[in-house]
Amino acid sequence: MAMKEMPHVRREPGGMKYWEHTFDRFRAQVVVPEGDALADIVNFGFAAPYLLLFTEKKLNSEEAVAFAEEKGFTEIAAKYSGSVVLVYPTGEGGWESADEQLFIDLVAESRIQQYYEDGFIKSRNRFTGEWGEYFIRGAIFRTCLYGWGSSADYIARCLLKKIDGLYLWGPGEITPLGVSLAGLSVVPKPERRDIPIVSICNTPEIEKAIAEGSDYAFLRDEEDYVRDFREVFGRYKRWCGVLCEEPELSEYGMVEEPACVTVKTSKDNMGDDAGTETHRIGYIAWHAKDLFDNGPVPLVLAFHGGGDSALHIAHVSGWWRVAMRNRFLLVTVENHLNSTATEMVEFINHLKQKYPVDESRIYASGFSMGGCKSWDLFQEYPSLFAALAPMDATFEVGLNVFGKEAPCEINRNVPVPVFYSGGEITPLPELPFQAEKCVDRIRNLFAVNGVKKPYTAELSDVANWVNPIWGIEGDSTETFYDESRDSVLTVHFFESRDGVVRTALGSISGQGHECREHTCEYAWQFMSRFTR
Repeated sequence: MAMKEMPHVRREPGGMKYWEHTFDRFRAQVVVPEGDALADIVNFGFAAPYLLLFTEKKLNSEEAVAFAEEKGFTEIAAKYSGSVVLVYPTGEGGWESADEQLFIDLVAESRIQQYYEDGFIKSRNRFTGEWGEYFIRGAIFRTCLYGWGSSADYIARCLLKKIDGLYLWGPGEITPLGVSLAGLSVVPKPERRDIPIVSICNTPEIEKAIAEGSDYAFLRDEEDYVRDFREVFGRYKRWCGVLCEEPELSEYGMVEEPACVTVKTSKDNMGDDAGTETHRIGYIAWHAKDLFDNGPVPLVLAFHGGGDSALHIAHVSGWWRVAMRNRFLLVTVENHLNSTATEMVEFINHLKQKYPVDESRIYASGFSMGGCKSWDLFQEYPSLFAALAPMDATFEVGLNVFGKEAPCEINRNVPVPVFYSGGEITPLPELPFQAEKCVDRIRNLFAVNGVKKPYTAELSDVANWVNPIWGIEGDSTETFYDESRDSVLTVHFFESRDGVVRTALGSISGQGHECREHTCEYAWQFMSRFTR
């Protein structure tokens, strides 16, 4: 069961913090070292390893803090503004009687969301403002398990296989990213070969079993957890069950620059900062090291989905790679749902003072609730943007990301090049065949952009639509195969009355509610045709 009350956090000497909680199957002790000074406004949690230390015996709070520090785990966590979680079973028999359900429950008590502090997550309904339960803060696609003696035996016995449980958005695979096993007394029999295993001070028989059972076996004769993280676990994440290499951006000549800016709070702000005079907006800028050597550059703002982060949208969508290939300045905005379209204008002005931005080439895109933020910009500040690429969501025409009426007369006659896309098998209303608000949004887009072809689709007649997704066919249509996902992006292009093709509607086969690099690349290829 999730924590019903906020954990009691105690400050330790040296600036570290500590709290603990006993769940049904395990006790968690959380040690939080000091991290980046921006960690309260830029959510580094997506990149932080989830360090789970399965201690061989019960530890008191002083022992837990000392153990995490002496073994080097607080050093690892501090680099990523993360935390260290020490775990011990509550059941009789300790690790000897524990089964995989303990790990499944542990992951179910873990979250990575936008409301966080001191190593825990605070759940909140953004529409009602009500606070809910509390969870351990941890990116479950970066779960690193460490065991010693009996706890190492537990990992070897129960967790070296595919494990299903509660993933980020619902049921899914929660197999650990990797494991470190010291002082084993059982011979491991890995059931899958893609789990990195660091073997420390084990017998030749055990080392042989690990080397033969894993494609990622690392045999050590001494402890050095900082080195092992740098050389092994820090190189990967396990995304949707697949072990993926993590790029080192500097090796690609890319810069990742977290920062924040203070803006004036607009009257229509209905987020956490409503009623304040000013508030901070965190962001991360991504660019090639030499991008600014030859004068002004295009700027793309990218807005994450609800519950995600600036790091999440850059990496999961692949936007940083798109920026690298096409040489533009990418800025991913943190917790943008607490900011308005008006505040985004001031935010852009800040970026123009800091970077050599080409004012005629300012673009924006967003996934899910970030897509809704992109529609806000279309409605409220159309003249600022050369093009927009909302993805996978819309509110009703005239409403903003707070679900409220826009604070001004919405755009009715300023054409804005738009590339809108969504998944063909998404469970959420993204495309016209799914919901009336999507039909209305496309009808409004056609009207604003002066599309020649009238948008005549009616949801009540969906069974008779010429095109089953959009209701009508484009003036031209192109398909783009995504080899990485074995899917097809189908884009319908529509010409406006002035002869300019500024409206593109795309759908992705086999895609649920997600944002893919392949789509972002083609969104950029379309947007980049236009200047303002």
